[in-house]
Amino acid sequence: MRLNADFSKRVVIRPDDYQWVDSPSAGVERMMLDRVGGEIARATSLVRFAPNSTFSAHTHGGGEEFLVLEGAFGDEHQAYPAGTYVRNPVGTSHSPRVGDQGCLILVKLYQMDDDDQEQLVVDTNATTWSSGAVPGIEIMYLHEYADVRVALIRWAPNTPFDAHRHPGGEEVYVVEGAYYDEHGEYPAGSWIRSPHRSGHAPYTRDEGALIYVTVGHLSP
Repeated sequence: MRLNADFSKRVVIRPDDYQWVDSPSAGVERMMLDRVGGEIARATSLVRFAPNSTFSAHTHGGGEEFLVLEGAFGDEHQAYPAGTYVRNPVGTSHSPRVGDQGCLILVKLYQMDDDDQEQLVVDTNATTWSSGAVPGIEIMYLHEYADVRVALIRWAPNTPFDAHRHPGGEEVYVVEGAYYDEHGEYPAGSWIRSPHRSGHAPYTRDEGALIYVTVGHLSP
């Protein structure tokens, strides 16, 4: 399968565009955002687990990275409530299981460098924010390796940011509120992938926004 597999092109998916498909495990559905490959694939997806569902044990041949958006995810190691950021490096394995709440996660597979072996579990609800480059913006750095950086960015209402470009591209998921730029409006649940050297001038309106951002990973 090749879905949004031309990484030189900008892609925008909003909640009205979602098309959920069943996974091989009962009670587990995917909204595929981009994908190159079959069941084992370089992929970015929203994954929705019904209450008390499980997924078969598996090994992450290319690593796994996810943010828990709703409910609580779990495996044989621990539970990960909403707001938890997890990195499982290349070669790690687990058996996902979900309790009575069910959960929704945003997951990236087969997108890690083999040498990036830092395993992380970050409770973003208990992690300190840092001041951003302009008033009204706060940043929570989650991970950095080589040119790739992952962060949560919290925007106060009615906050503009200067026009800029993204060497290595940018990927944004809007967790809360609404995010804007000269290209459009992105309500909560929107996913935007912008290619290498793309540019924009983002801002917020009265809702403010919380966005989950990865930059530097789309170099040609």
